[in-house]
Amino acid sequence: MQFNLADVFDTVASAVPDRVALTYEGVNFTYAELDAEANRTAHLLAGAGIQPGEHVALFLKNSVEHVTSILGSVKIRAVPINVNYRYTHAELEYLFTNSDAVAVVVELPEHQRALADLLDVCPLIRTVFVVGETTDELRTAAAAREVTVTAFAEARTLPTSGEFAPRSGDDLYVLYTGGTTGYPKGVMWRQDDFFRKPLSGGNPYGDDPRRDLAEVAAAAKEFPEFAFLIAAPLMHGAALYSLFTFFTLGARVVLKRDFTPKEVVESIEKDRVQVILIVGDGMGLPLVDEMERRQGEIDFGSLFSITSGGAIWSVGVRDRMLAVKPDLVLRDNFGASESGNDGAFTVDEAGNLRMPPSPNMIVVDEALETIAPGTDEIGYIARIGNIPLGYYRDEDKSARTFPVRADGTRLSVLGDMGRVEADGTIVFLGRGSQCINTGGEKVFAEEVEAALHAHPSISDALVVPKPDERMGQQVAAVVAVYPDAPAPTLEEIQRHCRTTLAGYKIPRAVVLVAEVKRTPAGKADYRWATSVAAS
Repeated sequence: MQFNLADVFDTVASAVPDRVALTYEGVNFTYAELDAEANRTAHLLAGAGIQPGEHVALFLKNSVEHVTSILGSVKIRAVPINVNYRYTHAELEYLFTNSDAVAVVVELPEHQRALADLLDVCPLIRTVFVVGETTDELRTAAAAREVTVTAFAEARTLPTSGEFAPRSGDDLYVLYTGGTTGYPKGVMWRQDDFFRKPLSGGNPYGDDPRRDLAEVAAAAKEFPEFAFLIAAPLMHGAALYSLFTFFTLGARVVLKRDFTPKEVVESIEKDRVQVILIVGDGMGLPLVDEMERRQGEIDFGSLFSITSGGAIWSVGVRDRMLAVKPDLVLRDNFGASESGNDGAFTVDEAGNLRMPPSPNMIVVDEALETIAPGTDEIGYIARIGNIPLGYYRDEDKSARTFPVRADGTRLSVLGDMGRVEADGTIVFLGRGSQCINTGGEKVFAEEVEAALHAHPSISDALVVPKPDERMGQQVAAVVAVYPDAPAPTLEEIQRHCRTTLAGYKIPRAVVLVAEVKRTPAGKADYRWATSVAAS
């Protein structure tokens, strides 16, 4: 059977209509209620002329409207486009034009003003849906371009029925990458592949994927009541994957408007949260700071697991979380917009990230040949099986990231480096694009960052290369320190790192900053860090 995301959600909503699907700012929506709101949004989009296959940009922070815009789009076979709301003018222009968006859903006044400044250079946009009040700037710019502005609230007057045209597993879902090392790229997923890979075939806690919608319905009915808190923004791939995964299970998603550690920790007790999704140390560090401050005040009894994806999650941060609640299950997911959910890392005594053998993950050399287990050869981690079709409107980058081997096997090769041990375990070394070559030795930034995050004074850190006349490059660190902690010297940081890192991996330069710049999803901004280190 070919799965479609809207069909899957409809199936679950019919199977468990009275179960709570979404908790947002203290308001609960059952599956029946959320499905009705999504149907209204679908009718709103269709009534504005949005056709199957057309792209709808979601220029939104986390909200109920964000969720219903995603679901409403796929219900009418339109394609929702995730927009990073902190992008610059140039980045937003690129995303709106590259994605061929014909409509935009927008909320905050500052986002409306940014969109107003872009309408003249985005000729395909013909409709804007505004959540809340429309700004004068957007109204004026839209009138000049003859762009229709529609109040999102009009959806409240539309039918709740879900009678739409038949859908297909070939319908696309386009997920734009974070763009931390360049302009974002739109990853094209067939929805059937999206269900089978990012959503683990509807069975993230088992080995057997669902075979049809009847199995999806039966599994949702049997799944226990479960509260999963998404602290990351929905425009981030890990949050989007989690949203659909837990909707597929019939679980309750607790959605936060923004990542505010205080609210997340309080929600554990208030909403009886069992699992929290974070994005690496960017969220993990402030979260564990708050957990430590509120220990003894907040009841952490319901919290079963903290899950991370999309960024490095250091051993030091995990150990602090376990000190607060020793029985926590910490899951470090490995995946990307271009590969979906690849499984969970484990961490060995030396701090190495390890992936158990998988039929859908291999390590290849420069010629895309599989590296045999048990060698010391470092290669590229490649995914096979259910992978994306490519990047939207970018054949060159698609060919590089999704090459085809001589036997016809398509690969997803993102630049993650690793080696294969004798038993097939893959040891993750880091992203090749962030590899520092110092005197011929290769240093992976993630490994050094993990060591820095274990320093008691360091609240956050990024590691980048800095030009060096003798060594070619040297390891440089951009570091932020806790407000009440003494600023460590370069010598102190080097002494700390030598306890876990080889000598050539030790930072030779450290720049102290008030705050390490990251994306709203907690992803590293290496362009910024490189410029800071160079200065």
